[in-house]
Amino acid sequence: MVLSRAASDTDVSVHSTFASRYVRSSLPRYRMPENSIPKEAAYQIINDELMLDGNPRLNLASFVTTWMEPECDKLIMASINKNYVDMDEYPVTTEFQNRCVNMIAHLFHAPLGESETAVGVGTVGSSEAIMLAGLAFKRRWQNKRKAEGKPFDKPNIITGANVQVCWEKFARYFEVELKEVKLREGYYVMDPEQAVEMVDENTICVAAILGSTLNGEFEDVKRINDLLEEKNKQTGWETPIHVDAASGGFIAPFLYPELEWDFRLPWVKSINVSGHKYGLVYPGIGWCVWRTKEDLPDELIFHINYLGSDQPTFTLNFSKGSSQVIAQYYQLIRHGLEGYRNIMENCQENAMVVKEGLEKTGRFNIVSKDEGVPLVAFSLKDHSRHDEFEISDMLRRFGWIVPAYTMPADAQHVTVLRVVIREEFSRTLAERLVLDIDTVMAQLDAHRRRRQRPRQEDGARDAEVGHGGVEEVCACQEDQRRLL
Repeated sequence: MVLSRAASDTDVSVHSTFASRYVRSSLPRYRMPENSIPKEAAYQIINDELMLDGNPRLNLASFVTTWMEPECDKLIMASINKNYVDMDEYPVTTEFQNRCVNMIAHLFHAPLGESETAVGVGTVGSSEAIMLAGLAFKRRWQNKRKAEGKPFDKPNIITGANVQVCWEKFARYFEVELKEVKLREGYYVMDPEQAVEMVDENTICVAAILGSTLNGEFEDVKRINDLLEEKNKQTGWETPIHVDAASGGFIAPFLYPELEWDFRLPWVKSINVSGHKYGLVYPGIGWCVWRTKEDLPDELIFHINYLGSDQPTFTLNFSKGSSQVIAQYYQLIRHGLEGYRNIMENCQENAMVVKEGLEKTGRFNIVSKDEGVPLVAFSLKDHSRHDEFEISDMLRRFGWIVPAYTMPADAQHVTVLRVVIREEFSRTLAERLVLDIDTVMAQLDAHRRRRQRPRQEDGARDAEVGHGGVEEVCACQEDQRRLL
């Protein structure tokens, strides 16, 4: 005799995922549920909600890498359970980080001898790298002031108003006055003359940006270095430079090898770069390298031994994944100088395709520069009909994520759109984007005409009715407003 039984609520094996009770009622959002659910249901519920996110490949707001080769994806997944801080347990991963630091230091022309190793560290993006570099500058300045018997309680740092928010975080968290060089229309980076003029005996460093977030432009690091050289000779202050090369550090060496911005300049003491931007690695990985060992005060380095052998550490966090470090090493040896050069050239060429396509419409001013990060920042020539925020919103309907934003002080009245060109942004997508922007402009124009037509008809009707029919016309206009 065959035994059978009815399926109960808890017998999920006979249900399809979407027929089970786990997807027929909503889960609590801000409290853990009382009971467990099957792994298939948990996956489906989360996966379905994530479909509402934007497509990372079409997110042109971000500088961050959104595609890597399948072989690197395999390495990432194979090492996703390794805690990087366990250096004694994972010595090869630690060695990979050291190799990356040295490769990047040599790329930035660090003055290293044949057998000398570079001074640097892998971080969780450039934000942590900037915090560490800032702390090193502050401590060196404090030590120098103490030795001279001078006050050391009012450090400041010089930046442009175009810096990324992590600089403001550093200043606020570590009690350093942030002295900003204001922008002006048509000049959206830090002015070297104004920056060096603001330097005083309490300045721990001048922060120069190689690739402004706003328009991709490189600041003139060499000019800042030359002006500081002169001022330091006059005052004896020894004010150094930090280069925030988060976006441009993996671009300038390949597209503009003759540009002097790195350790070739004597007052550049540290540089940060984002591996997860044009270093071509998924987030989040950053790097900070110092010119020499003397530029990183030893008292900032901690030594621990409770995970095995003695381990030096200079980070703000402790545990972190190893995957991005391994992925960075993969990209550096996979592409080499030749591969990175080809990728950056392709990005720059696609940026020119977008720029030229926008110029042909005759409706935009190009705010970005040809030399810099491969992006296109642009603004409307005529704001009487539409604004940049409307264009950004309409492009979402085509799947594109293109940010619109206002410039910092003193150029707040300037609004721009920005398209960041990354490795995976093909020529076909570049051409399609231009077509879609042109379509959006046509749709906005048509929408405006539709909105204006009833008003024009109202005006004509008002003229025909005359003074005696004012109440009737007003009522008609009110009805049309409701319809609109």
